Amino acid sequence: MEYPEQRLAGRTVIVTGGGYGIGRAYAHRVAAEGARVVVAEIDGDAGERVAKEIAAEGYEAFAVETDVADETSVNHMVDASLGAFGRIDVLINNAAMFTKVAVEHTTLEGLTFEHFEKVLRVNVLGTWLCSRAVIPDMRKRSYGKIINISSGTVFKGAGGTMLQYVTSKSALLGFTRSLARTVGPDGIRVNCVAPGGTMTDDINTPEKEQAMFERARSERAIVKVETPEDLVGIISFLSSADSDFITGQTILVDGGAFMH
Repeated sequence: MEYPEQRLAGRTVIVTGGGYGIGRAYAHRVAAEGARVVVAEIDGDAGERVAKEIAAEGYEAFAVETDVADETSVNHMVDASLGAFGRIDVLINNAAMFTKVAVEHTTLEGLTFEHFEKVLRVNVLGTWLCSRAVIPDMRKRSYGKIINISSGTVFKGAGGTMLQYVTSKSALLGFTRSLARTVGPDGIRVNCVAPGGTMTDDINTPEKEQAMFERARSERAIVKVETPEDLVGIISFLSSADSDFITGQTILVDGGAFMH
């Protein structure tokens, strides 16, 4: 689908975790609005597949295998992006770990230090590493957009196997506000999007999780199951000049399940 405004024309957008699900949808949408897209994905084959999909639609994209929790890998991703497109205008910090832990680890006592740390490393440290790495290029032009992806679970809370995930996504709200104040004088805007539970096409959703999506649907003011298409518009807006006077904000996109 083409968007006549092409409001992202000439901009380079990095999408971390862009090889699957919501990240893939973000990459396709910003490309359709004229952006040159870097698909930064730990699964190199998946990243290449999405970049080829975008290129087949007539847009510019390339993939770079990236582990956001590894400083060397992140720095390589930024160098490759600058080598390919010469500038970085937008970073979408989408890469995240949302894992299922074994049944014996579903209690507070059973959740291991190693698992909790791994989730924080990807979801929090990874967001910081990627943001830190792109800021020098943005500062050169006194302009840039960083979009962090949190979660609607932050506003509700969730225990058991979700404890480490919700903790990590909660941290991104404070990170967004603090980074926005830090780099605002440099012309860099930092915002956060908190999606509700989103069903993606590339995940074989078990019956139990289907029921979870249905419960979430019934709790919304807009009564529907959330899909990636419900999220791409806000990402495009925050990536564009239309949002240039917005920074430090968290925008909840969940159909009105939670209102704040």
